[in-house]
Amino acid sequence: MTTLTDPPRGSFRLSMLIYDSRYRSITIQIVALIAVLSLFGWLVSNTMQNLAALGKQPSFGFLKEAAGYDINQRLIDYDNQDTHFRAAFTGLLNTLLIAVLGCIAATVIGIVVGVLRLSNNWVVSRLMAVYVETFRNVPVLLWIILTMAVLIELFPEPKAFRGENPEARMILGDSVALTNRGFYVPEPLFSRSLGDIHLLGQHPLRFDVSLDLIAFLAILIAGILTARLIGARADRVQAATGVRPKTFWPELGVIVVPTAIVLGILGFHLGMPEMQGFNFTGGTYLRNSLIALWLALSLYTAAFIAEIVRAGILAISKGQTEAAAALGLRPRRVMSLVILPQALRVIIPPLISQYLNLTKNSSLAIAVGYMDITGTLMGITLNQTGRELETVLLTMIIYLAVSLTISMLMNAYNNAVKLRER
Repeated sequence: MTTLTDPPRGSFRLSMLIYDSRYRSITIQIVALIAVLSLFGWLVSNTMQNLAALGKQPSFGFLKEAAGYDINQRLIDYDNQDTHFRAAFTGLLNTLLIAVLGCIAATVIGIVVGVLRLSNNWVVSRLMAVYVETFRNVPVLLWIILTMAVLIELFPEPKAFRGENPEARMILGDSVALTNRGFYVPEPLFSRSLGDIHLLGQHPLRFDVSLDLIAFLAILIAGILTARLIGARADRVQAATGVRPKTFWPELGVIVVPTAIVLGILGFHLGMPEMQGFNFTGGTYLRNSLIALWLALSLYTAAFIAEIVRAGILAISKGQTEAAAALGLRPRRVMSLVILPQALRVIIPPLISQYLNLTKNSSLAIAVGYMDITGTLMGITLNQTGRELETVLLTMIIYLAVSLTISMLMNAYNNAVKLRER
């Protein structure tokens, strides 16, 4: 009787790291990693030596020094005696403001244009095609500058609104003034204020939060969540009985009624801009640099989003549209209930890239004088302190963190709405 056994394995030899396919890929990866780390280490070491020779040891102490410059558009209190750190934080908030407003506006415009590009109306579809191709094939910087120039030339100066026979007039019941310096719009105010919360004391990131705003948002969010619960209950009833209860008025009521009551208790009213001397006072001032940057980035990015939406809709089988029409659904309902929900799995991944592009393109704000993180930290702060390495690294890290956050949130949303196969 004989026994079958595995053939004896040879002992390990160094040559196997190159000639043996079991180890060759690992060897190549290790060598590549060592080369990359060595190159990175050489760059860091060489940079440190050059900075030491110039007497500029890397340091972030400049962030604690007084900035000494003003920021024209800001969301928090700031003056020129605050630190460079607070100036950078103020610029970051301006960047986030443009990113959020731009993504919202670009998404709405892009969806509308993308759907209209598929319209059976030849004139409408061709006009949308002209819009898409025009914006996509011209650099965004030119659109930003052009929009700024249009705002300056299109609207009158503030002094044109003064006098007994003003040359220009306010709109929307004398509540909004459109000037070449910016837009003056009503400001939300409360006559019975609950006060403010001072967060972080004297820390550079300190800011005040209105308790009125917190109360308003809390009631509004609670109403939205309650409306979601009403909709979820209607879904369960529909799944069990085949009949869906009417939910529009109950959902609208739980959102609007409590919010209106809170606003009434707090004495909500609008502070209108008024002409005083040669300029407006009161209200909320939106500088033309903010408006120009927002419009240009939104319209530019919307052109790309429109093509993404169009491609997503075309990716859905025509049979889905025919089946929905056979059930008696109108074209608008077919698009909102059948086509777009299925197209989301195609639309969202490239949509994430467009949101990231819009956020990064906001760094062109300095072209129209809007003080974002690039204009503050990489602009005036860099020129005043001479800390080019530190400011560039900080700005890169900030943009990286913002981009990764946007990507993470959108990927989470993508996972939540993607189709679940059996």
